[in-house]
Amino acid sequence: MIELRDHLFATPIPAIALTLAAYLISLKLFTRMGRPSWCPPVLVAALMIAALLGLMGVDYNDYRRGAGWLMLLLGPATVALAVPLYQQKHHIIALWRPILISLPPAALLAALYSVGLAWALGASPQVIASLAPKSVTAPIAIGIIEQIGGSIPLMMGGLLITGVMATTFVGLFARWMNITDQRILGFALGVNGHAIGTVRAFELGPTAGAFASLGMSLTGIFSALFLPLAWKVMWG
Repeated sequence: MIELRDHLFATPIPAIALTLAAYLISLKLFTRMGRPSWCPPVLVAALMIAALLGLMGVDYNDYRRGAGWLMLLLGPATVALAVPLYQQKHHIIALWRPILISLPPAALLAALYSVGLAWALGASPQVIASLAPKSVTAPIAIGIIEQIGGSIPLMMGGLLITGVMATTFVGLFARWMNITDQRILGFALGVNGHAIGTVRAFELGPTAGAFASLGMSLTGIFSALFLPLAWKVMWG
């Protein structure tokens, strides 16, 4: 069985098939549960894959090498978000001043509070570096990690937790503060919840999805420029 397992995961096909199957199953569960924001399909799929890898005794690095082919799709998928941005450009142009004013402090806080908490709890520089880009979409976050050092698996875990928490709490605070404007909700989901928040925003409507795409893209660009520079200043 061990030899069979090693032989299977020597090619990317089992890892890709496992990933797609887990997501499709979790998507059906998500629909049957009434599409709750606190339990997105990506979370269920990730837990399912983690459990299967543990039961099968498959090393995560072996799985990641196979599933890495799917990571190639993240870049084109992110670029494709330009389509809803173009469709909603009249709304975006009308609000360019509030967007430019609110984005820098929002992106800074998203990185600094995780770095500050990790540092206060005595985390190592590698752990701190891994958590810094937790609110950035995965293709850009991986590039940031390569510059400042850190663990990609830990960073991916931080991305997953951040996305789930953002979709949950943005919805809660929106109801508490009686915010119904899709532009505000979408932008908040994109800045704080990256791709997971953007998926949730598109469920709210095309305007929310477009503003989430904008928030996610601008946060990624800002973080890619700011985080490596700040890391060199703070840790050399």
